[in-house]
Amino acid sequence: MPLLSAEDSPHSHADAALQAVFWDMDGTLVDTEPYWIAAEKELTSSFNVGWTDAQAEAMVGQALEVSAGMLQRAGVPLENREIIDRLIGQVAAQVRREVPWRPGARELLAELQTADIPCALVTMSEPVLAREIIRALPAGTFDVVVTGDMVSNGKPDPEPYQLAFDTLAGSVPDLDKACVVAVEDSLPGATSAQAAGLVTLTVPNFVPLPPGAFEHEWQSLAGRGIDQLRELLPGSVLESAR
Repeated sequence: MPLLSAEDSPHSHADAALQAVFWDMDGTLVDTEPYWIAAEKELTSSFNVGWTDAQAEAMVGQALEVSAGMLQRAGVPLENREIIDRLIGQVAAQVRREVPWRPGARELLAELQTADIPCALVTMSEPVLAREIIRALPAGTFDVVVTGDMVSNGKPDPEPYQLAFDTLAGSVPDLDKACVVAVEDSLPGATSAQAAGLVTLTVPNFVPLPPGAFEHEWQSLAGRGIDQLRELLPGSVLESAR
């Protein structure tokens, strides 16, 4: 079953102001960064390659091909595909044992689903890991799923978010980027969403973001709801929706 699909979406119309919410996965929806770092350290140590915390932090939010290249340059003597498969396999195994949800993420997703506001998952991880997260959520949580293997250029390139928008636009009439909020934790991810023209909300997690780099930043999703998401939209959109 393909992950990316909007043809059979139940949404015939969107909220007058907030039309959709696009979600990053690792670090935003789930706190899997410690799982990724543990996998990186296990991989590098198996080849007696040094791997520092700074190197691990530099990988946060990057496309998997970029991460594999960084590990190769550090001295891991494997092809890109081998590195990616080993990392994802270990992280997916950890997620099967315990899904480390970020505070407030599931609650906000549930509120959006109840309000019939469509959501998309836009991740640089591959389907094997994305499916584990999707299975742990109520059916129909995401209308569209874009994974890293589906794009030629990963984050920070705008292609992943543009693909999600174009796909959702097939089932949401008059979808407007000014009415779509993208939730991200990392610099590559937030750069991708912003470059795609979406309203970008950052919720930093493992690595702090440069001060003032993005207009909207929350410390946590806990206690936040649809009303707070609407407040992020450009004023002209809110005024025209009243």
